[in-house]
Amino acid sequence: MSIFATRPALRWLVPVAVTAVVVGGGAAARSIAASAEPSLPARSAAQLLVDLQTAPLDGLSGTVRTNAALGLPELPDVDSQGSTDITQLLTGSRTARVWYSGPDKVRVALLGTLGEADVIRNGTDVWHWDSKAKKAVHSTISGATPDPRLPQTPQDAADLALKALDPTTTVSTGSSARVAGRDAYELILTPKDAASLVGQVRLAIDAKEHVPLRVQVFAKGTGQPAFEVAFTQVSFDRPSDSQFVFKPPAGTTVEEAPQTVPDAAGKTEKASKVIGQGWTAVLATTLPAPSGDSDESGRAQAQSVLDRLPRVSGDWGSGRLLSGKLFTVLLTDDNRVFAGAVSPERLYEAARAK
Repeated sequence: MSIFATRPALRWLVPVAVTAVVVGGGAAARSIAASAEPSLPARSAAQLLVDLQTAPLDGLSGTVRTNAALGLPELPDVDSQGSTDITQLLTGSRTARVWYSGPDKVRVALLGTLGEADVIRNGTDVWHWDSKAKKAVHSTISGATPDPRLPQTPQDAADLALKALDPTTTVSTGSSARVAGRDAYELILTPKDAASLVGQVRLAIDAKEHVPLRVQVFAKGTGQPAFEVAFTQVSFDRPSDSQFVFKPPAGTTVEEAPQTVPDAAGKTEKASKVIGQGWTAVLATTLPAPSGDSDESGRAQAQSVLDRLPRVSGDWGSGRLLSGKLFTVLLTDDNRVFAGAVSPERLYEAARAK
């Protein structure tokens, strides 16, 4: 699914995608509510891809609701619906507020009954704030990531997007929808590789602004989404710059994190690689060895999660397996990690070959 990261044709997925990464899972279309199908002029899949490419989005803000039904094993403290702890976002429903004013001004606030957790980017400054823990972590992004070159015409955009999606994906349209009180078209991406755990990805695209309002991911052979993130309220006015200025509240402990260097520097690529391509690609990486300076509570929490995962072994070695409806992760005893929207057997093959 590298199409979403490498091709500008789907760049307006960013506001929703950022929220999905920060907030976690999603599912159950009925819980995020859509009303009767609106009557909209017909648009082809190619036209919708052009819409995504050429949407003149200046900014947006809104409320996002996510639901997760990923079929994961029971993990420590994952059932606390009111928590803002990122480790508790693998199941259930969550609400967040999101503000977007370009790729270098983004804010996501995960709301819980006992507080909130914010991720804020303002230029090269990035803040992670947990109101419950009264802790803020500040980091600086070094350098700038240039915008990808845009196609010169709508036809260029359609050709680029369709070429990028083919031959791994079938692109089609679905029924119209009503999301966050707005009319939307539906674009459906279906993996051609039967080995993928993903059955379909459905995007509800705003009929006027051409921005995705909802993303649903269906596991193969299921009728209800295992992952969904959707706006319940949205405005396309540019948020005030003050939304991206963070001043730690009184009593907050502030920690300075090491400077972050963009992947373009090549460090990430050397530490990990992708085996295969398309929907069945497997990400392979190696975890750093534990350091004596590591946070002991964090290490203990991670170990508690690992201890609850089933042990697996084979001619590739041994380790722990985390498996859900949409993805599988293999963590070997020698600190290797293999992950993908594939069966465990595909990960074992990757571990054996590395």
